[in-house]
Order: sequence, then structure tokens, then C-alpha cells
Amino acid sequence: MSKTWTCGELNTKHIGQEVTLYGWVNSRRDHGGVIFIDIRDRWGITQVVFSPDNQDAFRLAETVRSEWVISVTGTVRRRPPGTENPRMSTGEIELAASRLEVLNKSAPLPFDLDDDNLPDETVRLQYRYLDLRRPKMLRNLQLRHKVTKFIRDYLTARDFIEIETPILIKSTPEGARDYLVPSRLYPGHFYALPQSPQQLKQLLMVAGVERYFQIARCFRDEDLRADRQPEFTQLDLEMSFVTQEDILQLTEDLFTSLTEELTDKKILYKPFKRISYEESWNKYGTDKPDIRYGMEISDISDIVANTDFRVFKDTLAAGGTVRGFAVPEAASFTRRQLDDLTNLARSFGAKGLVWFAIDDLARGVEGVRSPVTKFFSDDQIAAIAHKLGANNGDLMLIVADKTLQALDVLGRLRSHMAHELGLVDQDVIAYAFIVDPPLFEWNEDEGRWDPTHHPFTAPYPEDEPLLDSDPGKVRAMAYDIVCNGYELGSGSIRIHKRDLQAKIFEILNYTPEDIEQRFGPLLKAFEYGAPPHGGIAPGIDRLVMVLADEPNIREVIAFPKNQAGVDLMLNAPSPVDEEQLRELHIEVRLPEPESSTADSKVQ
Repeated sequence: MSKTWTCGELNTKHIGQEVTLYGWVNSRRDHGGVIFIDIRDRWGITQVVFSPDNQDAFRLAETVRSEWVISVTGTVRRRPPGTENPRMSTGEIELAASRLEVLNKSAPLPFDLDDDNLPDETVRLQYRYLDLRRPKMLRNLQLRHKVTKFIRDYLTARDFIEIETPILIKSTPEGARDYLVPSRLYPGHFYALPQSPQQLKQLLMVAGVERYFQIARCFRDEDLRADRQPEFTQLDLEMSFVTQEDILQLTEDLFTSLTEELTDKKILYKPFKRISYEESWNKYGTDKPDIRYGMEISDISDIVANTDFRVFKDTLAAGGTVRGFAVPEAASFTRRQLDDLTNLARSFGAKGLVWFAIDDLARGVEGVRSPVTKFFSDDQIAAIAHKLGANNGDLMLIVADKTLQALDVLGRLRSHMAHELGLVDQDVIAYAFIVDPPLFEWNEDEGRWDPTHHPFTAPYPEDEPLLDSDPGKVRAMAYDIVCNGYELGSGSIRIHKRDLQAKIFEILNYTPEDIEQRFGPLLKAFEYGAPPHGGIAPGIDRLVMVLADEPNIREVIAFPKNQAGVDLMLNAPSPVDEEQLRELHIEVRLPEPESSTADSKVQ
């Protein structure tokens, strides 16, 4: 008999019906003459009862084991009173089996599929096809499907066209290294896998498409970093004849609708907060802030400039800053806990950490505990507490250093304390746009300007005169969408005039040869009536990760690489045979054995 229902569909409305289910044995229990088998598929679990009255099915049921693939036919009936399982969608019924067929047996599993007893991620990735059988992982894949379908439906309804751009393109490395693909037909020549479809989507705007999107696969040969993938998926979206505000409004409506339709999460701010790049760093110590909780950073340099505390005075004299934030109800931290916080701050790059535990502000210095209270007056303590928004029972954490270093350390400490104290509400989504970053960043090592976003980002028109006199003060018409401490995607208004694009390339110190080799087709296209345009590219993997409350993006990707960029299941990357290399006119020159780590990681 063919499959008639899934294992998650049956309920009391089906009582008396004969049905056939297909799936895996989730568990088997022998209760003295009656055998219970829970059959599972990706929709759920159904309890099946085997009685000795049906000897053939009963004897076969005695032999089956976990994860065997079976087919069961039987009659739906109500479970006996007191045996219902309200945690299961099928918990009010069971299937009285009349027929059982074993479709395939299973070897003993290398690990238990129970969420509470999972092995190291290395084992899970090696046997990813088993790991994906877990209901949570299947739910993540289903959520990912729903997200991409929602996006497609939403944008299609608004006159966007989904267009696939090539995977094999010209190498134009920007930021990360390209993955290169050798050409057999053209020896010594290579394709590259796209880091993004940036130039191609801009060319589609020149072509008059006007509204384009793509669920795009992207590839970046980055150095090993936690929670990154060498290949990832993003929503690539581009529009002509739009302002920055048009793009932000569309993105906000899309993310609001998607979140409310597909999850039970509460969106904290509607409309989404708009936070300037500068404000984000000054308040949160990062350009991807988690705004679900407070503990905003404040500058107390003016308050402590005249204290007797040498650390603060020397830092300020050297052009640094003194900043901090208040941790609510943390004054009760033990000295060991405070020492651990100090060590944590040092691990983030701080020279040290100053803390004040507030017992009673009304008592001035005597009401505050700290190893450095003797250097401060009652008025200074009161002023610091006021600036940081601290009250009795709170803990003040302060760092003195170069501005960016101090902010980075405090931003990390802020995130740590929020999670340590349970201040993060996992049922809340806090989207925000980070806007107006600088167009350029100074590369100290190479003595030149780098693009903060990418070289195709347009400056604010009113800032264009500064391109010649002070490029560091030019603001970019760029924006990031962030959520709960993660950057979900970046976008910008693009340059669409050749002369301005040439000016940007000049500031970035590109040679005419570089420009022609990397960007020649795009610049040529600008000569034929390129419209004003802009877009955004949120990451699908990271969005689904946040919506699914997962700790990393590998949990929402079917077959991810590990943190070392290795596919442990398929054992990739791997050597290829010499014949393939000869056809591609490639000779492999390996580094010294002690420097070669790829093979050991793959094995």
C-alpha cells in the first residue's frame, strides 16, 4: 500500500480509518506481550501498537531496532485514557498495526539523536545526514525554506524580477580572496566564484531591469574565523530611481512582515531604529549593536580629567579616552568575579579595568567599593554615576585607552554582561539600521585609503567637495541592517556616473591598469545612460540563525563547512589526481610539511 499520511498528521478525526505510514523507527518498547513502535518522519511521530493477535506483524516488530526504515499499515484508534501525550500532535491517537514491512535496516548509530546528548560538532558534521534527522534540524531547514519562499513572494508581488547571475566570473578581488577555477580550454586563465554579484547587478540596472533580486550563492576565501562560511547565501536586491530611504523602507517592511508571519517573536522597535555609525560605536562599542537591553556606554573623560588617578590622567594626556557603562544590580559581584571580569577585559585588549560597586551613593566615596576610590572625591563619584546612569546596587565598569580600543573592549564587556545576567530576551527581535558610515578607512599598514563598504558606494552629494581636501570626513550613503548583535546585511546607494567613480578609484590609489582590468565593463556601461540605483544584500544564513535562536549559522545550513573551512562529511578540500591537473596545466607546489595543515584538518 502507498503512503497515505505523514507521521505528524493523524488525530481523532481519523479514528477508524485504515492508513499507511512510512518512516524511521524512533523508539521501540516491549510491554509484555504488546510492542510499541514510534515511527518518525520530518512531520512528526505516531505511536504504533503491535498485538500478538497479528502474529506476522508482531514477530517482525520484535526484530526491528532504532532508525530502521519501515512501512506500517493499521487502523487509527483513540489512546486509552491516561496514556495521551499532549506534547505530540498525534498524542491522542495510536495506530493498531495490521502489517509491517522493513524497508531497510540501520547499523548502530555513531551518536544518539537526542538533543540532550549530542556529541562534539566534529562528529555531527561527519555524519551530517544523521544529524539532520533530528527534529530541530529539520525544523531549521523548514524555516529556511519558508524564509526564502516568503522573500520570493514578497518581492515578486512588488514587481521585482528574479535573475540568476553567473557563478563563473572574472576575478576582481575586493577584501577577501577569490576562489579560483582553472580553465581547461584556456591554459593559465581562471574563472572566479563570486564574492557577490555586485557589478553584475549594477549592470542589470544599466540594462533597464530596474527591480532585481536573487537568492545568491557567494564565495569568499577568507582566513579562518569563527561562525563564517566560505560559501553562503544572501538576498541580493537592487533598485533603480530610488533614494536611500526607499530601500530602507522596503527592507523594513520585508523584515517586519517576514518575522511576524513566520515566527512568534516580538519586534522591539517599529519603525526600526536608525543609528548613525558614530553613535553606534560611541553608545554600544560596535557597529552591530544589540539594542534589546540598555547599558549604554558614556564618555566620562571630562569628569575624571582632574582626578588624582594616574591611569586616567596619563591616558587623556596621550589623546585617549575614559569611558564606561553601568551594569544593573551587579554590585554584589564577588572579588573573584570582578577579577575574572578584569582578566576578560584584558583578553579583549584592554590594559586593565576599573570598577566601582555602588552600595549607597548618598554616602559618596564611602558608599562605593573599589580599589581606586581614594583617588576620587564625593562629587566626582556622583558625577560618574550620573553620567553612566548608575544607581545603588549597580556596578560601574570603566576602561581608559585609545578611543576605538576602549569602545571595542566595553562593547564586548557589555555583551558579555548582558548574557551573563540574563538580560537578553530570546523572544525579542530588535532590528536597526546603522547609517552614515565614513566612505573611507585609513589603512595604517599600507598608508592608503580603503573603502569602508566597497568602491562603488556613493558619497553624500554635500560631502563630495571633501573628496579632494579631507576624504576621511566624507560620509557614505551606506547602511547596515543589524539584529540582536549581528550584522544581517549591508547596502548602499551606488555611484552611477563615470567621473565620480574615477575620482573614487583615484583616492583608493588604483592604477589605470587596475581600473581597466577590474572594472572596465562597469565603467564602460556608465557611458550609456546608467540610472541612479542602490540596493542591499542581507544574509539568509544569519537571518535564519537569528529567527531560529541558533548559536551559529552551521545549525541552519544543510551541509556546512566547519570553522576551518573543511567539509568533514565529504572530506573536502581534497587532492585530485595528476591527470586532472595535467589537463588544466597546473603544477602543485606544496609548502613545507610543518606548514601544511589542510590535509591534517581534512583527515
